[in-house]
Amino acid sequence: MKRITFTLLLALALIIVSPLAVEAGNGITIISSDAGAVFPTSIKFSLEAESASDIVSVELEYRVEWHSTVPVDCRVRPDFTTGKHVDISWTWDMLETGGLPTGTVLEYRWRIEDEYGNELTTETSTINFDDLRYDWKSINHGQITFYWYEGDESFIQNLIAAADDALENLRNEFNCTLGQPIKLYIYANAMDMQGALIYPDEWTGGMAFPQYNTIVIGISPFNLAWGQRAISHELGHMVVHQMVSGPFGVLPTWLDEGLAMAAEGELRQDLQSALAQAIDRDALFSVHSITGSLPASTDQAELCYAESYSVVKFLSETYGSQKLLDLLGVFAHGSTSDEALLTVYGFDTEELNRRWRINLGLGPEQPGYPSDESGEGGLAAPYIVLVVQVVILGVLVILLSYRYFRRVR
Repeated sequence: MKRITFTLLLALALIIVSPLAVEAGNGITIISSDAGAVFPTSIKFSLEAESASDIVSVELEYRVEWHSTVPVDCRVRPDFTTGKHVDISWTWDMLETGGLPTGTVLEYRWRIEDEYGNELTTETSTINFDDLRYDWKSINHGQITFYWYEGDESFIQNLIAAADDALENLRNEFNCTLGQPIKLYIYANAMDMQGALIYPDEWTGGMAFPQYNTIVIGISPFNLAWGQRAISHELGHMVVHQMVSGPFGVLPTWLDEGLAMAAEGELRQDLQSALAQAIDRDALFSVHSITGSLPASTDQAELCYAESYSVVKFLSETYGSQKLLDLLGVFAHGSTSDEALLTVYGFDTEELNRRWRINLGLGPEQPGYPSDESGEGGLAAPYIVLVVQVVILGVLVILLSYRYFRRVR
């Protein structure tokens, strides 16, 4: 009787366990799954699998760990030849899509299906997209982890002090604080740092990646003063973008750069001089023209930085830091520049420009250079002149041709 009972229990166990075993394995076996990075240009994902039946579908799912209100899963279907044994690879070419900063973590897994609809999903794996060209040292300080590879202890302590000062400036003057921990990678110079980016501008000395809570910057131990300001500036960007993080938070350049400049402390002497000269000549860019991208010219871009600082200081000193904080809150929920200013201050960008100019001792804005140059303001004056010249030349050619053919007749 005991033997019969045991046999029945064993048979019942096989009935229960067998379907689970088929569902888990489905006859599909993973031989290898791997991912390798070539920083900063690519990540290659590889899979080798086999099955008792033809494998007809393979899908790669990956997710970049970044600060986002909505997780984004990416799916790729690599090309392969169906069969019982597949060896597949797919390369994420960042030269085409844009790069990731060092320290980024990615998760990935594979979904495989055979000709009978059996599926297998691999365990989730991770890959660290790190710049392994250098032997990094690190130190944690508050919410910031500093990484560097050149410079002694006093070098990094001076940069830590600059970061503390920048955060204190933003906290005391604008009530802006760092919301999440960040990573700050300090390269030994701009060339090393640019080697970690995809298609950087040649003048790039540092860059904040708010969605990844990462800053990369090139600071030589022999150029510490510049480095302290640069760290303060990029931290300013990080604090502000963390406060307006989300799918709708897009800041006008004058506000973004103005707060980053304020994080540095007092305006640099050379920028003070550039601003003073522009005021004397009444040759300021309008606030509206600093809403979008900055001019390509270094001198004009620096004037825009100085003006951005001046506009932000004007708003803070005239209407209080709380309203500036409220303005960031409006942008966080999605708003145009005019809508956000009207909501918080009761005036739009044009009126802000007028009040700011009055505060500087200037009258109504005069049309022309440089305020009518690119930004959100439309075509630059030189391009308008060029278009007019081309049109006039075209008309003259038509008239001369008409007269010539009349004579030939």
